[in-house]
Amino acid sequence: MITSFDFAHPWALLLLPLAILPLLRRRRDTLPFSYAPWLPKDPLGQIAGWLWRILAAVAIFTTVIALAGLGKPQTQVARVGRGAEILVLMDRSRSMDDHMLPSDWRKIDRSLLIHHLARGQPKAKVARDLLAKFVAERPDDRFALMFFSTKPLSVVSFTQHDAVVQAGIAAADIGRGLANTEVGRALLAAIAEFDRRAYSGSRIILLVSDGGAYLDEATKQKVLAGLARNRIALYWIYLRSYNAPTLDNSEPDRTNAPEMALHRFFQSLRTPYRAYQAEVPEDLQKAVADVGRQQNFPLDFLEEVPRQDYSRRFLAAAAICCLLLLLGRSLALRSWT
Repeated sequence: MITSFDFAHPWALLLLPLAILPLLRRRRDTLPFSYAPWLPKDPLGQIAGWLWRILAAVAIFTTVIALAGLGKPQTQVARVGRGAEILVLMDRSRSMDDHMLPSDWRKIDRSLLIHHLARGQPKAKVARDLLAKFVAERPDDRFALMFFSTKPLSVVSFTQHDAVVQAGIAAADIGRGLANTEVGRALLAAIAEFDRRAYSGSRIILLVSDGGAYLDEATKQKVLAGLARNRIALYWIYLRSYNAPTLDNSEPDRTNAPEMALHRFFQSLRTPYRAYQAEVPEDLQKAVADVGRQQNFPLDFLEEVPRQDYSRRFLAAAAICCLLLLLGRSLALRSWT
């Protein structure tokens, strides 16, 4: 396979003819002798002379190539790993700044529970910490990150570079979210991220939210069609707040809650759907770990390989040639003296 190369500064190649100069005979190289056959044979001297010229030509040639910036252009390399293409769709509404229930909340008297809620960590912080760990433990996955409240905000497009995703997750700690949670618009935006990508293996949208929504029929049909078209599984990590309905609640006054309505719609999807209800940090940790176990299938993807610059190698070769020329020159001066 022929590997293509490019030059960062191709104009410098105009200096390449200078490399021929050491190979040309100069006037001072000609010595007057009355009869040339009387001169003794000096094969070592001839070899040294040609070696001197070749080293000088190579030094000029490699210096010019280094100045031109020879390198291998940015390419895409096919890789095979195990994992999935995961789009993390994270709720950044104001309610995500509320505290999660403490681990021992069931043992606390209900009349005193409200005073103990502040002991828990904010839901958004717990989610960020666990998602950061989740990304770090899955080097073969392709991650994308999107926040939403009133409108969806794409933070990181699909990439395998963990540092970029980690920086995006950390950015969720800046500012406060808005009051509304537009899950429908966020899901449609998340699905659209897969529309422009060739299918290469397992795909999921990981929805991390503490609220539900009533979706109109048009939005439901678009979500159903988009998930089926792109073969996307949906995982919902539901960060339940105190007094919020549980997803398995059958009480008549709770069945019409936004969270229950959204859960029922997700259950009607034609693609895989799993729901995880997290009340305390330990629940969220188990949910994230289970997602990691579920999504570990062969994955084909294209990795962006940045441009490789070979200038330093040519500069090193030029430096070695110059060093050998200086060494030869010093030996010649010693022999003359």
